[in-house]
Amino acid sequence: MTLLDQLHSKEARLAIVGLGYVGIPAAVAFAEAGFYVTGFDISQDRVNRLNKGDCYIEDITSERLHALVASGHFKATFDFSQLAEQNVIIIAVPTPLSRTREPDLGAIRSATREIAQNLQAGQLIILESTTYPGTTDEVVKTILEETGLQAGQDFYLGFSPERIDPGSKWAFRDVPKVVGGYTPACLEAGIALYSQVLDKVVPVSSNRVAEMTKLFENIYRVVNVALVNEMTLLCDRMDINFWEVLDAAATKPYGFMKFTPGPGVGGHCIPVDPFYLTWKAREFDFNTRFIDLAGEINLQMPYFVRELVIRALNQKSKSLKASKVLILGVAYKKDVGDMRESPAIKVIELLGKNEAKIAYNDPYVPHFETEHGHTILQSVELTDEVLASSDCVVILTDHSDYDYANIVRRANLIVDTRNATAKVTEGREKIVLI
Repeated sequence: MTLLDQLHSKEARLAIVGLGYVGIPAAVAFAEAGFYVTGFDISQDRVNRLNKGDCYIEDITSERLHALVASGHFKATFDFSQLAEQNVIIIAVPTPLSRTREPDLGAIRSATREIAQNLQAGQLIILESTTYPGTTDEVVKTILEETGLQAGQDFYLGFSPERIDPGSKWAFRDVPKVVGGYTPACLEAGIALYSQVLDKVVPVSSNRVAEMTKLFENIYRVVNVALVNEMTLLCDRMDINFWEVLDAAATKPYGFMKFTPGPGVGGHCIPVDPFYLTWKAREFDFNTRFIDLAGEINLQMPYFVRELVIRALNQKSKSLKASKVLILGVAYKKDVGDMRESPAIKVIELLGKNEAKIAYNDPYVPHFETEHGHTILQSVELTDEVLASSDCVVILTDHSDYDYANIVRRANLIVDTRNATAKVTEGREKIVLI
């Protein structure tokens, strides 16, 4: 039986390497479609939790995972020798930046070496981790071919960028999947794989096109976010309410897409992906000035938040030093516990350097480490007393769980970086908008 036959009959055994915000939804989607899926991760704690049906990401309920574990369609392991038993291996490991903001492919290289040690003829290897164009063909392929097996002849190789949006309304099946392949046969195998779980698969001519597609999607967002952030900074100088400007502009039915300002950009994609492309572009003697400028603007926003807090406190004849500042929300976006690249980390660091007394509440993040891991902060209970005793409340993440009317009622002063209090009519004199 060929690999294509195994995929269409769902007899192919699937491996997902990396069990985080990308790997788990993919594993669940394939398992619910009838495949037998094995998840691989280096964390023994993660593996143990998943094998008990205990899911640690918000998008997949533990009940849903437990049903798949009980049926035998999903299991997790940290024994990478079991990769040899799989027909398809999907790599979904982190691709962060180094301290010098250069691509860190350590996890991709490590995962690929594990696969190489267990590589079998006829296997399909798909990279989903976001990276610069050329990674699949230049890095993954090179490591795998050190075994003597050749991509496109002995095994299939492709790239399909993940499009997971934590906390989103979009179901895995509903988001079209871009797929590239090293050869036409590799592309055919990738299409056959994802067609089993997705309503629409979008084939492209190469892995490099698929890799660039992912970067362009997120650079499009980061540039537009930078534009509204720059407009926010300008409107602050001009004493114009940018949120009012934004709402008015959004009434135009064509030629305008609404992006919103905030305390900075977070998540794995938006703050990270542009730097993967700017780094690769230097290899071609090309300066990505537009992308670099967007990054610079977005990096200014935590400093602007600190400035707003200082200004707001000064209006109350208080200094930031020794003031009690309560941060509401530290996750990078609403209604999730994802702290990756969250701007709240930088905001808290900056406020701390001015010797503010900082506390935070986040219903999704019970504790977290500060930027350099020097301090572990614990979420405080959001009581009326805590709100009333704070000199300034700073809304960094607009979680739906928050009762904003009560927050405005009890707080003495609010810096709202998300316009979360827009519908609160009373007490607006207390509110400073970003």
